[in-house]
Amino acid sequence: MLRNGLEPWHLLIVAIVVVMLFGAKKLPDTARALGKSMRILKSEAKAMKEESPQ
Repeated sequence: MLRNGLEPWHLLIVAIVVVMLFGAKKLPDTARALGKSMRILKSEAKAMKEESPQ
């Protein structure tokens, strides 16, 4: 059934659904917020890794 996982047309359908749900005007703000969240998560994970004794 899912032989190759996500194919390019799957990603296209997901992109169309996201644009329809959120609207093209809010996408840049949403992407910026997601990027900021990912940077925070990455820095916190790095801090936890450095903090833990081995």
